[in-house]
Amino acid sequence: MAMLDHPVFVVTTHDEGQPSGCLVSFANQASVDPPGFLVGIARKSHGFEAASRSQHLAVHVLSRQHRGIAELFGDQNRPRFNVFDRCAWRAGPQGMPILDVAIAWFVGRTVGRQGVGDHLMCLLAPVATWAPETSEDPLYLSDLDDDAPGQETSHRLFDRAPTEVTRRYGVRFTLGGL
Repeated sequence: MAMLDHPVFVVTTHDEGQPSGCLVSFANQASVDPPGFLVGIARKSHGFEAASRSQHLAVHVLSRQHRGIAELFGDQNRPRFNVFDRCAWRAGPQGMPILDVAIAWFVGRTVGRQGVGDHLMCLLAPVATWAPETSEDPLYLSDLDDDAPGQETSHRLFDRAPTEVTRRYGVRFTLGGL
């Protein structure tokens, strides 16, 4: 599995009027017509409870230069501080918290949930998107694994050194199919 390198995403929602979010490394397009996207929320993540109840989720693509934001949302050992106090965001479609640094995002209506292993898989039907043309590379799994503080080698997400090579495949969200 270590040879599979793919973009990571920050998923946000709100719960009882409070923004909530987490880093996800399991996510993929699940359907073309109708459009569908599948995100896996780790049961131990800080955003799990909110995502398990929310009718909508916002999925954010970050650039490699915003690794710190991904680490903020991905830190499973962080104290219970509000990560939204440490980053710029605004309310977007369906009231979802939208991160200002995202190079692309979409809000999806949750149309299905299924527990799979140690994750909750949420099937989303996109209802709003923002994906401008950009030359910035998305943040990949391998970008997060070089000497992350407090991370043991046996628990690394990706077991290779980060690369400076521009990746061939980008991420593009559309509501109209292909």
